[in-house]
Amino acid sequence: MTINSIVGTSQKFDEYQGQQVDKFTLVNSHHVSVSVLTLGSTLYELNVPDANGQPHNIVLNYQHSADYLKNPFYVCMAIGRVAGRIANGKLNIDGKSYSLPTNEGTTTLHGGPRGFNTFIWHGEIVNQHGNDVIVMHRIQTEVDDHFPGDMDVTITYSLSDDDTVAIKFDAKATEDTVFNPTQHTYFNLGNTDTIKQHLIKVNSSEVLELDDKKIPTANRINVKQTPWDFRIFHQLGRAIKGMDNTTEHGFDDVFAVAPDNNHMIAELEDPETNRAVAIESQRSGMIMFTANSFTHDHMNFVRTNGIGIPYLGVALEPMTLPKPGQDRDFSEMILRKGEQQEATIKYHVSY
Repeated sequence: MTINSIVGTSQKFDEYQGQQVDKFTLVNSHHVSVSVLTLGSTLYELNVPDANGQPHNIVLNYQHSADYLKNPFYVCMAIGRVAGRIANGKLNIDGKSYSLPTNEGTTTLHGGPRGFNTFIWHGEIVNQHGNDVIVMHRIQTEVDDHFPGDMDVTITYSLSDDDTVAIKFDAKATEDTVFNPTQHTYFNLGNTDTIKQHLIKVNSSEVLELDDKKIPTANRINVKQTPWDFRIFHQLGRAIKGMDNTTEHGFDDVFAVAPDNNHMIAELEDPETNRAVAIESQRSGMIMFTANSFTHDHMNFVRTNGIGIPYLGVALEPMTLPKPGQDRDFSEMILRKGEQQEATIKYHVSY
């Protein structure tokens, strides 16, 4: 008889607009666990043992499903079809133009008003190679989001006994379309309500220049001697202070990343607890958002008993960038009709 080392369970979480929302959980032999909600394929918990062996959640989460869609922050939700911003809702594929609905002024943000995060997915526990995994699935149609083609999307969440969480996106479409998904995970590794004491390293020598609507231009900025220089570990609080003269008062930026020999693009540490996460991706970019604009309105966090606080977490979102020197170019993100693509993000946690 084969004994699973990674065991999955499921239970009802709550209801959203009359539909049941389920929570699926995986646990490994070290009592590390990961939970995912069917609403928005949301990473609900990533628990590691604390000093007393009790579970401590290192990602942000809300108390109720409805809380996730009451504000524009996409807390730990799956993002697609396209992470990031599309200017004026205009998508161009091979010279053909498509008009997309906008949800941030004139911009289509993170898949638009009916992106991956807004739907309840079909979830199940599936055994793969002797271990349970969480599988989320849906058909994202042209009618849903106005992107070209119907897209068959599967997101598989797995947990290993070396304390690695893997998130694998698979997609196939009925027409040429675009596919640039991510998981909008906010980390707070510590025991406090700020990430300012965290240390971060990003394998990046350039950030994308953004216009006043946060749309990338064709230019890139060398990070040397700027607040964006995280080529070695820096404290987030000091780096955020270096952004005081910006409208953001923190980071909401797109880094051009170069994975190191271990395919890591970023590492985050909390020196007070020695908790850490290393992010593995073979994508060309990563958005970093330090929750600068979190407010008390429409936020109901478990960690703070319902209060939104600036710098409560840091979102690290691997993604695919346009070609260097190009703006509003989608050629790197094209998913051809009938072809299958995948994109994987891994979180290596230590504690």
